[in-house]
Amino acid sequence: MAVNVYINFNGNCREAVEYYSQVFKTEEPQIMTFGEAPKDPNFSLPDEVKDLVMHTRLNIGGSNVMFSDTFPDYPFVVGNNISLAYMSEDEAEIKAAFETLKEGGKVGMDIQETFWSKCYGIVTDKFGIEWQLSLEMNNH
Repeated sequence: MAVNVYINFNGNCREAVEYYSQVFKTEEPQIMTFGEAPKDPNFSLPDEVKDLVMHTRLNIGGSNVMFSDTFPDYPFVVGNNISLAYMSEDEAEIKAAFETLKEGGKVGMDIQETFWSKCYGIVTDKFGIEWQLSLEMNNH
């Protein structure tokens, strides 16, 4: 179980994560771009998005910090581009937290299966904090 910081960037994520990697002397980041994600037959990925960072992370001082570029249709607001990512190996725990956090809040993405998690959702709680909840598979 862990809560990690997730930082979104407006097209300059690769530059930022490589910079932080040098500053904090971490491992070289493993970067997945939107273009490398599994293709969705119902959605055509615009060319200008393919090289943007979909996900990467660094271990900084013992904490996982995750990074991505925002998708062009998703609003980017400086100062509101940080969310908390709650990860657990207990699916019931993920679903219960999601249900509670959405009370008085706003669902960004309903709990669903994605190619990276069997159970993933995004919700902004009643205090305006965005949470990404994700089932962490114990085989990673």
